[in-house]
Order: sequence, then C-alpha cells, then structure tokens
Amino acid sequence: MNIPLTFRQVEILLAVAAAGSTAGASRALNTSQPSVSHAIARCEEVFGQKLFVRIPGRGMELTPFGQHKLAQLRELESQARWVLGGGEGTPEFLNLGVFSTLGPRYAPQLVRRFMDSRPGAEVRLREGDLQTLFDWLSEGRIDLALLYDFGVPSDFAITPLMAAEPYALLPSGHRLAGLPGVSAEDLAQEPIILVNLPHSRGYFLSLQQNARYPVRVAHETGSIEMLRSMVANGFGAGLLATDLPDGACYDGNPVVRVPLAGRPPRHQIALAHRGDALKRPVIQAFTAFAAAFFAPRAEAPARPAAPAPPRRQPPA
Repeated sequence: MNIPLTFRQVEILLAVAAAGSTAGASRALNTSQPSVSHAIARCEEVFGQKLFVRIPGRGMELTPFGQHKLAQLRELESQARWVLGGGEGTPEFLNLGVFSTLGPRYAPQLVRRFMDSRPGAEVRLREGDLQTLFDWLSEGRIDLALLYDFGVPSDFAITPLMAAEPYALLPSGHRLAGLPGVSAEDLAQEPIILVNLPHSRGYFLSLQQNARYPVRVAHETGSIEMLRSMVANGFGAGLLATDLPDGACYDGNPVVRVPLAGRPPRHQIALAHRGDALKRPVIQAFTAFAAAFFAPRAEAPARPAAPAPPRRQPPA
C-alpha cells in the first residue's frame, strides 16, 4: 500500500496549525510559502475535506474536520519520533495542559513522580489560561488539562481531584491580617488586586457580589507572583485560590493569607479531557495517579470555617 503523504507534509500541517499562518510555518520550518501552501493542498486532496479556513486578520484556522485530523497526525508524529529514535514497545506520550496560575504549585512534582513510576512514559507540559486550555483540548493539542473546574464547557469530562478554597491575601501588619476571617464588606473597603485571566477575573469578582460597597479594582495582573508582591508592598488586597503558604515574595516582603468569612463558592482542582481520551492506557494511568497524588491533600484536616467578623458601620 502506498502512503499518500510524506512526513514533511505532515510536519508542515502541524506547523501551520501551531503558527496560525502559512508565513509563520514557513519561517519555523525554513521553507517557502508556496511549499507550505502546496502541502496543505495535497493533504486536503488526500483527505477529501478542508483542513483550514483563512480568516482575514486572524490567519489560518482549523475546521472541525481539521481539528480531528490534526489530533491524529500529532499522535502519528509522536509515534514516528519514538520509532525513529530507537524506542521499543508501545510509545506512551501524554500532552498535559496546565492552568498557568495552578501549574507551578502541583504539575512539576506530579509529572516527575508519574514518570518515575512509569518508565518509558513521556509527559509534555504546556501552560495556558483556562480559555486557551479549552481551545487546546478541542483541537487535540493536549490530552488532559489540570485546571480549576469553573467555566468548563459541558462537552468535556471532568475528574475532580481536590477542593480549592479562595482566600484573601494581605500585607503583613494590615488591620485585617489578624482576623480569623474577612468578610466581603471588609474587602470591599480595600483596593483589590485581581488575576485578570479569562474566567478567573469573573470568579474572583463573584466573591464580592454580596458586599454593600462597590468593589474598587486597583490593579490586575496575570501573574500570581506579581499579585503577591503588589499586595506585600501595599497596593491593595489580593484574592487567590491557589494554595500557597504565607511567606516572603520575590522582593523579601511578607504576605499573609486570611480565610474568607461565610461560605464562599468553592471549586475543584480537576483534570479535564475529551470524552474519548481515556481509551488510551497512559491517560487512564495518569488520571488514576493524579487522583492518588491529590488524595492526601484532599483528606487533610480542613481549616476551621472562619466566622464572619463584626460588621463595621459605614463611615459617616
């Protein structure tokens, strides 16, 4: 049986999908744009359907068929690299997406322990915000995503791992830092620093929806460490859900975490995947390993529920 496509043509397709344009793929592969366009045309001829659509101002985007076919070609590329690199047996590749604010806390240790327990498995990490992870799952660029379970589209399956409790972050010596818990009213009287990533911003603002005062968003950032340093230097109070200990920021100034009073909405740290992903043994194994990895943390004694502090009267 003749193979109608070359590895080079597959490589070009993957490069176009990654770059979002024929020009970007041309630069990445050091080849001409006509060669890229010819490879796309040849592949679409073989498959009998369009793989890409060209959208003015946005470049080349995958069609639904293209998303499905490119996911298969990525797997083919992984297997080819394994075989040509001298690998034996069945290759075990796993592309894991991690939410950029959550990943550093858990992903490196989780992946290292998994690969140590399963010789021959290779896990590739990719960071992104929640919307980017959803897009990558849909396109087949990643097999699993480690994320918070808010805003997850209904067509993805979720494996809950551990509850995430939101909290306030305050500079050392702040008037609220010694309280057993802070209320929405207390925080609404402070300038607030938010994580401004897609879905995250709305979630943290929802924690303040019952406050009697309008929320004053002083600063927004996509970096947890920038948020922590801004809090430590008195720019405002922060809201976070990633479980980080009290301590010094990069510049040496300390921050203090304080529970939120009442019953703030809680979400889960979870693995998200497409419905058919668990057919692969390596994904089944990683999902089970992640559940065991998070189990001791999930079963640890919960912090005492913070009572609501006495309400302060609004200033006259």
